[in-house]
Amino acid sequence: MALTEHQEQIKAQFVAERGFWGEPWESVLKIDPDFVAAYHRMYMVPWRKNHLSPKFKELCYISINAAATHLHVPGILPHIKAALDFGATPAEILEVLELAATLGIHAMNIGVPLLVEVLEENGRTGPAPLTEYQEELKQEFTDVRGYWHDFWNEMLELDPEMFGAYTEFSTVPWRTGTLTPAEKELIYISYDIAATHLYVPGTKLHIRNALKHGATVGEILEVMEIASVIGIHAVTTAVPILSEELDRRGIEL
Repeated sequence: MALTEHQEQIKAQFVAERGFWGEPWESVLKIDPDFVAAYHRMYMVPWRKNHLSPKFKELCYISINAAATHLHVPGILPHIKAALDFGATPAEILEVLELAATLGIHAMNIGVPLLVEVLEENGRTGPAPLTEYQEELKQEFTDVRGYWHDFWNEMLELDPEMFGAYTEFSTVPWRTGTLTPAEKELIYISYDIAATHLYVPGTKLHIRNALKHGATVGEILEVMEIASVIGIHAVTTAVPILSEELDRRGIEL
């Protein structure tokens, strides 16, 4: 079926601003061109305001797509390519992935306080005073990461071995990476706030840290705008399946 003039205009603007076209957008355009236009307008908001550099926007897309709570594999390669095209180095991309790899510790951030609640219901009194080793771990974390938060207290008290291992793991990009402290905090925000994670305590903490390190409100909002578009993966994942079934049935768009 030939595209209408309205559909052609939507496609032309999409290609001009995004630089690519193909499935599933051709199929969606034929069925619901207004949806393609509305999505494109929303996607382009951070690209028109430009508080963040194009390179850093692409690093945020990599973080969100690669994070364990999303793992949208089809989105990773296009954004790696775009980041490299905008001048990102392999070290910067790996650093973003290292930052995103810390997401798993939220099992402890959420689980340990719940464990303490149950222990207190069963008569626990505490907390116990920190040992010299625990105090050293707390100081090391604070020195390298530049902050301390109360949600680390119970983990440090009850499981110092895991806390020590996590401190070493999470501080690698802070010791060897090339992104600024503000940029690191923005990457943390990018996957904490994404709909597939929505880790509220971490989002607030990293907003506070990002502002402390010099990030602007506009930059933080752009990170959130970038994270807001992952709902489109319902379309980009399912429409090819729809198209395959329509082809099997001999139904033309």
